[in-house]
Formats: sequence, C-alpha cells, structure tokens
Amino acid sequence: FIRLSRKAHTVLLQNISIALGIKAVFLALALAGMSSLWMAVFADMGASLIVVFNGLRLVRGLRQRKAAA
Repeated sequence: FIRLSRKAHTVLLQNISIALGIKAVFLALALAGMSSLWMAVFADMGASLIVVFNGLRLVRGLRQRKAAA
C-alpha cells in the first residue's frame, strides 16, 4: 500500500503540473492575442485526456502485480 500511495502521489503531482502548465500556456497566448476560445477548449479537453490516461497507469501497474503474484 505504501508503494502504491507513493506512486499515486507522483502521478497526482504530474497531473496537476500538466493541467496547470497547459492552462498557463493558453493564458499567455490569450493575453498576447494569439489564442481563441476554441483553441483553449480543445487544449483543456486534451489536458483532461492526458491526465486521465496518466492516472490509468496506476491501474495497469496493479494488474501487472496481481498477475505476477
């Protein structure tokens, strides 16, 4: 459980960094007048998908450990 919680903590920090990083990029683009609302919406959806798939790595790791046991 400790190993899994440490891995979950790492993935959580990665997900927060990815989401906030993409939002910061589009904030800067919007302030520079180089971004549209639709670009920001698609970027946000893309960030959501990246975060979900990154989190699913934890599930894959659990299945591999169960199969090895």
